[in-house]
Amino acid sequence: MRALARALFGRRTRRRWIHLILGGALAMPYVFVGQLIVGPFTSSTNLFSSLPHQLLAFAVGLPLAAITALFPLTRPMSVAAVRALCGVDGDRLADGPARTRQAKGRTAAWFTLHLGFGGVIAGMSLATPPFAVVLIALPVYVGLRDSRPGLPELLDHTWALALCPVAGMAILAALAGCAASAGELLARWAPELLGPTPEDRLAAAETRAADLAVRNRLARELHDSVGHALSAVTLQASAARRVLDSDPEFVREALAAIEDTTRRTVGELDAVLGVLRDADSAGRAATTAPAPTLAADLDGLLRRTRAGGLSVAAAVEADPEALPPLVSREAYRIVQEALSNALKHAGPGTSVTLRIALDGKELAITAENPAPRAAVCRPGGGHGLRGIADRARLLGGTTEAGPVDEVWHLNVRLPLEGPA
Repeated sequence: MRALARALFGRRTRRRWIHLILGGALAMPYVFVGQLIVGPFTSSTNLFSSLPHQLLAFAVGLPLAAITALFPLTRPMSVAAVRALCGVDGDRLADGPARTRQAKGRTAAWFTLHLGFGGVIAGMSLATPPFAVVLIALPVYVGLRDSRPGLPELLDHTWALALCPVAGMAILAALAGCAASAGELLARWAPELLGPTPEDRLAAAETRAADLAVRNRLARELHDSVGHALSAVTLQASAARRVLDSDPEFVREALAAIEDTTRRTVGELDAVLGVLRDADSAGRAATTAPAPTLAADLDGLLRRTRAGGLSVAAAVEADPEALPPLVSREAYRIVQEALSNALKHAGPGTSVTLRIALDGKELAITAENPAPRAAVCRPGGGHGLRGIADRARLLGGTTEAGPVDEVWHLNVRLPLEGPA
């Protein structure tokens, strides 16, 4: 009995009942319009006094409701009401106006069902409780019997009078059961009619993919700029400490390289964090701290890397100024990561051969250095090679990396005209 009472009069059922009555209230303007349409075709002068005429006006008004449900705000309002009153998980419902034809059709179907069920339940909620209360009170209040034509003859029988309260309670229970059933049906249909359509899911998946791509790009930028800077600064400071007394000139060069590296990295870090904060901050940060490119920053990168103790023999056989901006930017990051890996894994004093050249319609980047010693490699490796491969793949290029005869080879090819 307790479970039945909860199902008929529980908090969730009451809230769904309110949702149905709200649908009945929304249906009233359409019923009035329906009465104006039905009136000329009927002989009744007062449609409100005739139940068949009211039902006919209600039936005419529902298609009008379906038409008005095509307006953009219908779905957001319906979804808000369902989330607040029907106990439906919000993740199963769509956000925003219906854009596609399928979504608009589903929204119109939901709106029509809501107003249809709501009009019926709201009418029952207004009409049946007073009648049920009269039946319950008949055995107690004698005056009620004389005020109801047709009842005194029937109520002369004691058994009929005794059954009136039972009938009244049954009517109230039936009303509660109808409201609970209608509310449960609407709650079940809501995810189907107000949930995301396949087009909505595809758009949401594309948005998530775009967000993930931005996050991955920012992660690569942080890894390449900050990771390279920390490795370079650590090695430069270590080299300067070892020769602090014997080679002051080298120490000054190392400190200048550390200052230059940290200043540039702070600017790049500010730009990346600006993108993470919001789009406007990203735009302002990009203006104050543009992304480095081969044309503008390769010489500084080589100078700072050599100051850290790495011997770099660079052969630039392509004009950096003639490269597309996107290719120039990604190529700089690839070269930066290649030199950073040599610093971290092969150690100071290592010789690196770097070659940047045009090969047809591709930019070829080749880096060679002694294979890293096992004692220097980090357990599990890092993310540098994966970042290089990701950058090349996004441009439609290829990456090959690995040791050959105790020499580590990195070969990257970037199309000059490829997918951005």
